Amino acid sequence: MVEGTLAETPSSGPAEIEAYREAIKGGRANAYWYVLLVGLRPQNPIRIFKRVERGLAFQAFVRLQRNTGLSAVDLADAVAIKPRTLHRRKQQGRLDPEESDRLLRVSRIFGRALELFEGDAEAARQWLATPQGALGGERPMVLAKTDLGAREVEALVERLEHGVLT
Repeated sequence: MVEGTLAETPSSGPAEIEAYREAIKGGRANAYWYVLLVGLRPQNPIRIFKRVERGLAFQAFVRLQRNTGLSAVDLADAVAIKPRTLHRRKQQGRLDPEESDRLLRVSRIFGRALELFEGDAEAARQWLATPQGALGGERPMVLAKTDLGAREVEALVERLEHGVLT
């Protein structure tokens, strides 16, 4: 894992995707690299937990939106934040802990899709938006709304990485 404190990284979205892509290609991506997609440095999971417990800055939502290419409405739906609540969070500058946790879940799913497609963000986006037979015909991004659904998506990614197509 990267040493140092858990701090926000520089702001460019494409640079975050590129850093993730380079980590994948270099074999450096670990279980927590998905936090790059919300603007955090990959660190010790306890530090990430403490950050989520305090609530992530609203900028984390903006960064994940930029990195996933989702509209604010679609990302808010995936994270289960109603439009009026999203507007309030933007004004407050911070997500609550539950919203932060759900945002990281979506980030984790997008990160796993990036890994599946060897850093190809467009292929990851398309796969997440396409109904998958192995998921009962559901779109992975829809299933990512719940922890159970996200686990099923991750299990499918794992199977696909090992050549199991069901």
